[in-house]
Amino acid sequence: MKWSDALTDYMHYLRIERGLAENSIASYRRDLEKLITFLETKEIHTKPEKISSENLQHFIYDASDHLSANSRARVLSGLRGFFGYLIFEGYREDDPTSLLESPKTGRKLPQVLAEEEIDKMIAAIDLSTPEGERNRAMIETLYSCGLRVSELTGLRFSDLFFEEGFIRVSGKGSKQRFVPITRVAQKYINTYSYEVRVHLNIAKGHEDYVFLNRRGRQLTRAMIFTIVRNLAEKAGVKKKISPHTLRHSFATHLLTGGADLRAIQQMMGHENITTTEVYVHLNRSDLARSIMNFHPRKDG
Repeated sequence: MKWSDALTDYMHYLRIERGLAENSIASYRRDLEKLITFLETKEIHTKPEKISSENLQHFIYDASDHLSANSRARVLSGLRGFFGYLIFEGYREDDPTSLLESPKTGRKLPQVLAEEEIDKMIAAIDLSTPEGERNRAMIETLYSCGLRVSELTGLRFSDLFFEEGFIRVSGKGSKQRFVPITRVAQKYINTYSYEVRVHLNIAKGHEDYVFLNRRGRQLTRAMIFTIVRNLAEKAGVKKKISPHTLRHSFATHLLTGGADLRAIQQMMGHENITTTEVYVHLNRSDLARSIMNFHPRKDG
């Protein structure tokens, strides 16, 4: 079996059978292409069904010179998925990744904005421009609903159920979920839609997307990143942030406000509760206050 054929088949499997998003598929492809390039450079002539644990370990060690521990862990995870697929399809009987040790990455807590910092960012938006009304609606929606960037750019009018107080979100792997949306976010979306968006010359095929650029086309992920970072700088927020920071802030503020972890998991579209548990990073005063308020022995 040629590496090129194995790579093509695996990408097809991830897309059709697993239903992964194109960004995830591209990430898997890049990591496997790094392995193929490594084998070619080192003149290691072996096939996917024959490659050994030693070959893979050599590859991981070689990658350690220019990849962080988190990146190496991601590459190893991708390799395990690939060889698991080969075993599933009957190309191999053994898993050459089974003896490979994952690098210790630690658990990095996400960057979070304070409520005051989010207020400053929204206040920094220039509402005298058409883009200002759009940006205010986008920032409020990101924070109100805890959306990923791709979920925001893909939001359609057919996904808005304002009377019920929900929006429908298409997340990773084309999985859909319903997320509550605040009245404030609804108000700003309606303001943008009825006062700004109606005056755009909307490109064919983009009619149903909520947020559009000046040419009437769906916004890109890169444009959202630029808008958020420029607003943070204008508002004097010193933290290095991205649109995902608003998603982290959404989860953290809900948790500190007393929301149930399972409810937050469902709203964020996490398959595993352990992914959501990273937001359990309350400071000591929060923990002490929780004990003093809820512990049955709090009064001695």
